[in-house]
Amino acid sequence: MESFFSFILYPVSAILWFWHKIFGAVLGPDNGFAWALSVFFLVFSLRVVLLKPAISQLRAGRKMAKFAPQIQKLREKYKGDRQRMAQEMQKLQSEHGVNPLGGCLPALLQIPVFLSLFHVLRNFTPGAQSNFIFDRAGVESFINADIFGAKLSNWITQSDAELALFGTDRTSMMVVGIPLMLVASVATFFTMRLSVKKQTDAAMANPQSAMMAKFMMYIAPIGAIISGWFLPIAVLLYWLANNVWTLGQQHFLTKKIDREQEREKAKEIEAKKAAPRPKPGQKPVRADAKNDEEDAEPAAATTSSAKPAGGGGNGQRPGNRPGGKKSQPKNRPGKQAASAKKGKKRR
Repeated sequence: MESFFSFILYPVSAILWFWHKIFGAVLGPDNGFAWALSVFFLVFSLRVVLLKPAISQLRAGRKMAKFAPQIQKLREKYKGDRQRMAQEMQKLQSEHGVNPLGGCLPALLQIPVFLSLFHVLRNFTPGAQSNFIFDRAGVESFINADIFGAKLSNWITQSDAELALFGTDRTSMMVVGIPLMLVASVATFFTMRLSVKKQTDAAMANPQSAMMAKFMMYIAPIGAIISGWFLPIAVLLYWLANNVWTLGQQHFLTKKIDREQEREKAKEIEAKKAAPRPKPGQKPVRADAKNDEEDAEPAAATTSSAKPAGGGGNGQRPGNRPGGKKSQPKNRPGKQAASAKKGKKRR
């Protein structure tokens, strides 16, 4: 664990050390609330770093929601061919500029931070000479700190001997730990509820997605209560701070993205209003037909300029054929014979 997460164990312990120096100077280095605030601001510092990926995650989710009906059509069309469906889905996502992994990035980045903090807290043990960035004095300060008798590095289900080694007991741990678990569970529930409410109708139309969302909305708070019995008090503080931050961040960023979408819609409406429209009763001219008319105008002008001056410009049908040749009467023998017979009878 230590060798694998060494690249993040020292930064996490350094941030915790920095905030403890600030709050310890005000409240006292061995004060439990100084350490609790240090854990809280450790979370806030890390979440500020992850704020930009969180905004990208929310924007990617909104983009995914726009072409959710197209995704559903692809699923129905390639229901029996998963490979082809995956290819078409990837193609659709690339066309819309959406990275499906972008939505998981903030959550994935928090996992090593959580594990690193857990490991740092576990190393605050009596007799330890150092703990990453903390020296001997820092270790003793953390061990001596408590909140209403509950030590920050201990958890409720520890044995009585281990709790006594740190100078606490199970009752004190439960008095502090259970309220923290309940508050963290409530914050988790409202965070999941807000996330479900912001799901689009197209996403919730899928029975599996709707069932999974509702399942997580209730199972995550229960998981917070159950796991709280096996986690150190400082980790519960971390979890509480993280859930409270997530709830506030989700509310703030949702409103921010909503305003961005409203501005985009307003721009689209203004662009449609500014576009030229045909007059009432006028047949709209297609772009290709307009181009044909423009190409035909120079040709007509060339033809009219090539006609002779006496070519029947007064609108009457000219007696001459094109090219200036006069039309010759046709020689019809049958018709001439009939005319001759009529002339004889008249005589």
